[in-house]
Amino acid sequence: MTIALERPKKKTRSAEIREKLGYAVIDTDVHTQEFEPAFLDYLEQVGGSKIVDLFREHLPGTGLFRGHQQTLEERRTHRTIRAPFWGRPTKDTLSLATVSLPKLLHERLQEAGTDFAVLYPNLATLAPQIKNEEMRRAVCRAANLYHADIFRAYGDRLAPVATIPLHTPEEGIEELEYAVKELGLKALQIPAYVTRVIPAFENYPDEVKREATWIDTFALDSAYDYDPFWAKCVELKVVPTTHAVSMGWTQRRSISNYQYNHIGHFASAAAAFCKALFFGGVTHRFPTLKFAFLEGGSDWGASLYADIIWHWETRNPDILQNNHPGNVNREELRELFARYAGPEVKDRFEQLGSGLGFHGKYFAPEDPGDLNEFAAAGITKAEDVRDRFLNHFYFGTESDDTRVAYAFYQKANPFGDRVKAFLGSDSGHWDVPDITAVVSNAYSMVENGILSEEDLRYFLSIHPLELYTSLNRDFFKGTAIETEAEEYLASVGR
Repeated sequence: MTIALERPKKKTRSAEIREKLGYAVIDTDVHTQEFEPAFLDYLEQVGGSKIVDLFREHLPGTGLFRGHQQTLEERRTHRTIRAPFWGRPTKDTLSLATVSLPKLLHERLQEAGTDFAVLYPNLATLAPQIKNEEMRRAVCRAANLYHADIFRAYGDRLAPVATIPLHTPEEGIEELEYAVKELGLKALQIPAYVTRVIPAFENYPDEVKREATWIDTFALDSAYDYDPFWAKCVELKVVPTTHAVSMGWTQRRSISNYQYNHIGHFASAAAAFCKALFFGGVTHRFPTLKFAFLEGGSDWGASLYADIIWHWETRNPDILQNNHPGNVNREELRELFARYAGPEVKDRFEQLGSGLGFHGKYFAPEDPGDLNEFAAAGITKAEDVRDRFLNHFYFGTESDDTRVAYAFYQKANPFGDRVKAFLGSDSGHWDVPDITAVVSNAYSMVENGILSEEDLRYFLSIHPLELYTSLNRDFFKGTAIETEAEEYLASVGR
């Protein structure tokens, strides 16, 4: 078999568009895949043959695929969800090889019209959710070593994320310090949550414990105080990003239809984490720390932003006094009932009570808890919501997701702001059949009047530059877009 030493380059429409744009294009979500034998070498180096055997026996993510080994009747009995399948490009061999070969990805990136990409390797998105602590920490460490090594020569255009476990803040801090200080990794991925067994069910059999769980989002009602981890992110100048899933959550448990389970699941997991960060006060206590949520789109971010402001305006501590059960004027209420009630009420006024219905007795006048549920977030006015939310959260959106229009629809967004959507192409997965179409897909939204040219620049360049230089102004130093990054920093006075 003869193998060509050089692959012929092609000038794609995306590359042509990039030349016309005249600014750096940054893709914040490109997926890669490990070469299994090489990764296992790293895992053995970290954890020994015992961990390698354990990894082979309990491959991360296989719990999601249980249904592939079950009949439909078994799936119905156990309510096993229809899991992802056929998730990689296979008909196009070049695309399949691209996700595993750093040199080839580096070469093809510009064919996609992209100058720089943040990479989310396959295992990096799975490893932090491994239940066994020894295996979890070993796999995360091996993944960070492996990806730091294989992408080091291509750092001018490619930055793999460090994958950080967070079952406890201590394990997160330990791996974060190693990844940043020892390996030089500068991009970061954390899970959006960990699943924990509800304490009341901890002594039940495993099959019960597997279902009797709660979602710990690290920032609100958590099992641990994660502030030391957020502080460490600030200290080490790294921005936490997440690429979380919610397939298997209550409303995504079809046993027969993967599309039903898939639609919206990234957004749901991200929204749970985002709300916890806001209401738990993380963005209040750490005013320089920003977060990014990948692959869920940005329309949910625009909706959540507006929804939180609406909740503040209708349920802030002062407004809530309009709903205090003790405010019911029973005499006035009785008079109104006497004047307007039908025969079903006649001669039964003594049974009127508070007028609050069947559950009125539970609406006790005494304090049911902290009435100001915005206190931790430091909210005293609607503008504070903007500052705690809009200035901290970024939303990775695929290049053909026209719903990004909601993020940039300034007339509808509170205070006339853009929600911080940016390009996260999800290249390497089934929903991006052609990596070289990324920028042309994005530009088609300008051609179709969905985004303005200015919006597109925020989407492809300004928002990712803003995010990744927020803590580390040297994030792009030594890369192919160092000059563009310096020009951006100068333009914003940093």
